[in-house]
Amino acid sequence: MAKVFTANSSGVLVDNEPVEGVRSVEYQQTREHNEVYALGGDERVAVYYGARRVRGRLRVASVSPSLDTLAASGAAFQVVCNLRHGQASRSVAFDDCFMESKEFAVASGGHGETVYSFSATRVREEDAAAS
Repeated sequence: MAKVFTANSSGVLVDNEPVEGVRSVEYQQTREHNEVYALGGDERVAVYYGARRVRGRLRVASVSPSLDTLAASGAAFQVVCNLRHGQASRSVAFDDCFMESKEFAVASGGHGETVYSFSATRVREEDAAAS
């Protein structure tokens, strides 16, 4: 059965401090790879992998003073997302993060949102043990 996590049951910590007003968390993990072909053939026979890249985005209602400070300082930080719904839970941790960009937008009839983009050395995902 699929695990469905909900935003109102989940939370985000940056350097062990809760981030208020998180609207969404997005991340992408990619790995460079190259394909190997046999001499004289047109079918792939193997793949080898290289560098891994982790990029994340935190969308926050209005602004986050703690994330603003990190964006200005260039300091390393850790992001931990505790995803939950009912009995299901998963921890997603981003290690050795550095802020890459900050975007702010406000539209007529809406409220401001800031998107904080960061890179990480690694992402670790761990499901809670079933009781």
